[in-house]
Amino acid sequence: MPFLMIQTNQSIEPDAADALVAEASKTVAETLGKPEKYVMVALEDDTKMLFGGSPAPLAYLELKSIGLPEDRAPQLSEALSAMMERAAGTPRERVYIEFSNAPRNMWGWNGGTF
Repeated sequence: MPFLMIQTNQSIEPDAADALVAEASKTVAETLGKPEKYVMVALEDDTKMLFGGSPAPLAYLELKSIGLPEDRAPQLSEALSAMMERAAGTPRERVYIEFSNAPRNMWGWNGGTF
Protein backbone atom coordinates (compact mmCIF):
# COMPACT_ATOMS: atom_id res chain seq x y z
CA MET A 1 0.00 0.00 0.00
CA PRO A 2 2.72 2.55 0.72
CA PHE A 3 4.03 4.36 -2.36
CA LEU A 4 7.14 6.51 -2.27
CA MET A 5 8.02 8.75 -5.23
CA ILE A 6 11.51 10.22 -5.23
CA GLN A 7 12.30 13.07 -7.61
CA THR A 8 15.75 14.59 -7.74
CA ASN A 9 17.74 16.87 -9.99
CA GLN A 10 20.77 14.62 -9.63
CA SER A 11 21.82 11.99 -12.15
CA ILE A 12 22.07 8.70 -10.30
CA GLU A 13 24.04 5.83 -11.80
CA PRO A 14 22.01 2.63 -12.37
CA ASP A 15 23.66 0.64 -9.56
CA ALA A 16 23.26 3.52 -7.12
CA ALA A 17 19.62 3.97 -8.23
CA ASP A 18 18.93 0.28 -7.58
CA ALA A 19 20.48 0.59 -4.13
CA LEU A 20 18.51 3.76 -3.39
CA VAL A 21 15.09 2.29 -4.25
CA ALA A 22 15.93 -0.89 -2.32
CA GLU A 23 16.92 1.12 0.76
CA ALA A 24 13.83 3.32 0.38
CA SER A 25 11.55 0.29 0.21
CA LYS A 26 13.08 -1.20 3.35
CA THR A 27 13.02 2.14 5.20
CA VAL A 28 9.33 2.73 4.44
CA ALA A 29 8.34 -0.82 5.40
CA GLU A 30 10.27 -0.75 8.67
CA THR A 31 9.19 2.74 9.70
CA LEU A 32 5.52 2.09 8.96
CA GLY A 33 5.57 -1.48 10.26
CA LYS A 34 4.11 -2.79 6.99
CA PRO A 35 5.23 -5.80 4.93
CA GLU A 36 7.75 -4.75 2.30
CA LYS A 37 5.90 -6.86 -0.28
CA TYR A 38 3.26 -4.09 -0.40
CA VAL A 39 5.71 -1.15 -0.71
CA MET A 40 6.21 0.50 -4.11
CA VAL A 41 9.04 2.95 -4.80
CA ALA A 42 9.66 5.03 -7.92
CA LEU A 43 12.71 7.15 -8.73
CA GLU A 44 12.82 10.02 -11.21
CA ASP A 45 16.35 11.34 -11.43
CA ASP A 46 17.89 14.07 -13.56
CA THR A 47 14.68 16.12 -13.27
CA LYS A 48 14.90 19.87 -13.93
CA MET A 49 14.33 21.33 -10.47
CA LEU A 50 15.29 24.37 -8.37
CA PHE A 51 15.05 24.89 -4.64
CA GLY A 52 15.52 28.39 -3.28
CA GLY A 53 16.51 29.50 -6.78
CA SER A 54 19.46 27.10 -6.78
CA PRO A 55 20.06 23.97 -8.87
CA ALA A 56 22.27 22.43 -6.14
CA PRO A 57 21.34 18.81 -5.30
CA LEU A 58 17.77 18.53 -4.07
CA ALA A 59 14.94 16.04 -3.77
CA TYR A 60 11.16 16.00 -3.47
CA LEU A 61 9.56 12.90 -2.00
CA GLU A 62 5.90 11.92 -1.82
CA LEU A 63 4.86 9.16 0.57
CA LYS A 64 1.27 7.95 0.25
CA SER A 65 -0.24 5.13 2.26
CA ILE A 66 -3.48 3.86 3.68
CA GLY A 67 -3.60 4.65 7.38
CA LEU A 68 -0.48 6.82 7.38
CA PRO A 69 -0.24 7.94 11.02
CA GLU A 70 0.35 11.68 11.41
CA ASP A 71 2.42 11.10 14.53
CA ARG A 72 4.93 9.10 12.44
CA ALA A 73 5.63 11.99 10.05
CA PRO A 74 8.61 13.31 12.06
CA GLN A 75 10.16 9.82 12.25
CA LEU A 76 9.54 9.24 8.55
CA SER A 77 10.97 12.65 7.68
CA GLU A 78 14.13 11.89 9.65
CA ALA A 79 14.56 8.42 8.13
CA LEU A 80 13.90 9.50 4.55
CA SER A 81 16.04 12.65 4.77
CA ALA A 82 18.92 10.64 6.24
CA MET A 83 18.49 8.07 3.47
CA MET A 84 18.68 10.75 0.74
CA GLU A 85 21.75 12.29 2.36
CA ARG A 86 23.50 8.94 2.70
CA ALA A 87 22.46 7.34 -0.61
CA ALA A 88 22.41 10.35 -2.95
CA GLY A 89 24.43 13.02 -1.14
CA THR A 90 21.39 15.33 -0.97
CA PRO A 91 21.64 17.67 2.04
CA ARG A 92 18.69 17.28 4.43
CA GLU A 93 17.88 20.96 4.18
CA ARG A 94 17.29 20.47 0.43
CA VAL A 95 14.70 17.69 0.78
CA TYR A 96 10.94 18.28 0.89
CA ILE A 97 8.60 15.42 1.76
CA GLU A 98 4.83 15.34 1.28
CA PHE A 99 2.89 12.80 3.34
CA SER A 100 -0.59 11.67 2.23
CA ASN A 101 -3.04 9.38 3.97
CA ALA A 102 -5.15 7.62 1.33
CA PRO A 103 -8.66 6.39 2.14
CA ARG A 104 -8.98 2.61 1.64
CA ASN A 105 -11.76 3.01 -0.92
CA MET A 106 -9.55 5.33 -3.00
CA TRP A 107 -6.57 2.95 -3.28
CA GLY A 108 -6.85 0.30 -5.97
CA TRP A 109 -5.07 -3.02 -6.16
CA ASN A 110 -5.63 -6.36 -7.84
CA GLY A 111 -8.76 -5.20 -9.68
CA GLY A 112 -10.42 -3.80 -6.56
CA THR A 113 -9.79 -1.44 -3.67
CA PHE A 114 -8.61 -1.95 -0.13
